[in-house]
Amino acid sequence: QVQLVESGGGLVQPGGSLRLSCAASGIIFTLYHMAWYRQAPGKQRELVATITSSGSTNYADLVKGRFTISRDYVNNTLYLHMNSLKPEDTAVYYCSAQNSRTYWGQGTQVTVSS
Repeated sequence: QVQLVESGGGLVQPGGSLRLSCAASGIIFTLYHMAWYRQAPGKQRELVATITSSGSTNYADLVKGRFTISRDYVNNTLYLHMNSLKPEDTAVYYCSAQNSRTYWGQGTQVTVSS
């Protein structure tokens, strides 16, 4: 019954911005650490950013200064604000929720191309 539903992906030009959303249900949102991962074709899934249940954040070096992870406790939603997007950011982006176990969303495609 746990659901993590990503949205907001799409096609954007280099240098553009995009906001991804992850709507969580079936979990007590405040008790979970949340994270964004991404996977490009032919590559392994990699961690993009994390946010703890208390709101502390960490970022992968490749996105630090460009991406911002946040969470809305009222609407049980995780966000990823992406700025200064590069073609290398093209990937399927996945939302995850971690406590005693980890749950995953289905992913949303982000394509950065001219």
